[in-house]
Amino acid sequence: MPSLKDIRKRISSTKNTQQITKAMKMVAAAKLRRSQLAILNARPYAYKVHSVLSRLALSGQYKHPLIEKNEAPQKLLMVLLTSDRGLCGAFNANVLKYADKFYKEYKNKYETINFIFIGRRGADFFKKRGVTPVDTITNLAAEIKYEMALALTEKIVKEFVDGNYDEVKFVYNEFKSAISQKVISEKLLPIDTLKEEETVGASEKDIKASSDFLLAYNYKFEPNAEAILQSLLPKHFAIQVYRVMLESLASEHGARMTAMDNATRNAGQMIRKLTLTYNKLRQAAITKELMEIVSGAEALK
Repeated sequence: MPSLKDIRKRISSTKNTQQITKAMKMVAAAKLRRSQLAILNARPYAYKVHSVLSRLALSGQYKHPLIEKNEAPQKLLMVLLTSDRGLCGAFNANVLKYADKFYKEYKNKYETINFIFIGRRGADFFKKRGVTPVDTITNLAAEIKYEMALALTEKIVKEFVDGNYDEVKFVYNEFKSAISQKVISEKLLPIDTLKEEETVGASEKDIKASSDFLLAYNYKFEPNAEAILQSLLPKHFAIQVYRVMLESLASEHGARMTAMDNATRNAGQMIRKLTLTYNKLRQAAITKELMEIVSGAEALK
């Protein structure tokens, strides 16, 4: 049975922890607000650029290395996005669990599976499993800028065009809300010319008609459609990488805010239980002392 002094110390330390988690929750909430606004502003532009490029490429008249599909890819580059720090619930665990399962299942089916880690947690996790990455990028939360995504995409595009990789996948947490994130494995290279929802229920005739409509006399391209496609495809990839980074960052702040909120409430419950135990022991000690005093007084009579 712990003494009253031990329980007082535990109550005090739990209160200090509660103050820390409450402060971390407020900081995460402030960062989440900015990150959420950034991703909500970036999504429509990124999706619309993809839609425009998809329509341009539908006719099949234009060729570009970034949209040439490989039916049997053998060299895969996986870009894994995690956080640098913990205390964010299952944010990192869910992504790492998916990536580890995928690697174990497909490492013998692909000729090569290389990794780029964005975030220290992913790098540390796979380092223990003997995986050496192509590159590791840290401090994403402090340096999330389009220029950072552009530098990464230039390197990936060069490797892809040179034939070092047949496919590039990004594994990350997609931001749904402050309490909900979903693990996504998205193939960004080669660029899909149609989103999945645009092809559902559409026949080849419908797709061809759609592309013919875009390239018909109603639309004029300057200088021409092919030049636009050649110019926008690398930029489109950079925009999608930037969007993925924003998704992961917003998800991290949302997961951390939720985790710290749960920790604060759990600390409050623990404080109440410890206080109740402390009061019971204190009351028992006082009762015991009173009984000893009364017993001594009776013995003196």
